[in-house]
Amino acid sequence: MTEINRVIATKDAEATLMFAEAAEGGAAVGRFLARNGLALSVLADRLRAAPPSFIVTCARGSSDNAATYGKYLFETLLGITTSSAAPSVSSVYAARPVRASNALCIAISQSGRSPDLLASVAAQKAGGAYVVALVNDEESPLADSADLVLHLCAGAERSVAATKSYIVSLAGLAALAAAWAQDITLQAAVQALPEQLPRAFAFDWSAAIPSLREARNLFVIGRGFTFAAAQEAALKLKETCALHAECVSAAEVKHGPMALVRDGFPIFGFAGSDAAGDDVRATGELFRSRGASVHVANGGEGTAALPASPAHPAIEPILQIQSFYRMANALAVLRGLDPDSPPFLKKVTSTR
Repeated sequence: MTEINRVIATKDAEATLMFAEAAEGGAAVGRFLARNGLALSVLADRLRAAPPSFIVTCARGSSDNAATYGKYLFETLLGITTSSAAPSVSSVYAARPVRASNALCIAISQSGRSPDLLASVAAQKAGGAYVVALVNDEESPLADSADLVLHLCAGAERSVAATKSYIVSLAGLAALAAAWAQDITLQAAVQALPEQLPRAFAFDWSAAIPSLREARNLFVIGRGFTFAAAQEAALKLKETCALHAECVSAAEVKHGPMALVRDGFPIFGFAGSDAAGDDVRATGELFRSRGASVHVANGGEGTAALPASPAHPAIEPILQIQSFYRMANALAVLRGLDPDSPPFLKKVTSTR
């Protein structure tokens, strides 16, 4: 690409709604924390006084990727088994809910209006679960049905690709886990997000673009806290870049999927500063030694490392996905696509 074309493409990328909305991630997290501080404190007190025996999450799409992040938080910091509900159990099969008066149901949604999500939440509530909703639309049916609402405060999100609402969902789950566990270090890391996210958005991940611009398939790998970031990145690459991206754990990729990797096969990874991140880096280096085109956020020597801010291991995926959104938006434009209006998709998906 000539320098003139690169500059034109950059300007086009910065004119998208996706770019503008993703750039607002830090401000949106700041609004969430200011709005929900008291509610988070009251909820954490309640959960410590009467700990749930398990947690069920209800979500779809990007919100379900956020729920994966919540699973790692709640299971590692609090030791409480967390599972994602299958909405079809309620919306399609109309199965009777399991009685669980000491369960916590966490529902996550930008719109709060998808019928299968609402059916799943209703079933959990009928079974006795206490329902907490992280939702961007305060007037939604989900907000009305919840026992407690944590308003995402992301503001209007007009691009079909959810960005800032996903970032706030992650921050909200981290804030809840930190308050519940009384983890002062993590609480401080969450409070620092509004300042750190704009810096993460400014990071240049364009080094990954050449291997992805003409690609048709790739693996996106993560592990532990970063696995949810890998899930979200794979979804966005499909949604905005028409690129078949498969998210695979850095552990699971060794159980068969790695047989697909050949010379030039793209690998995109998210690595934290913890032991799980070490495995992502090692896996990236293994694939690089076999000729794959490897780019890893917070990668080690040998892999094509993408810049990432050091932070609490549970916070690093939030910062890394913020950097990724900018790169994915630019990649979509370079591939001749409109990241704001992917074909066949709409903002609110009404699955049943």
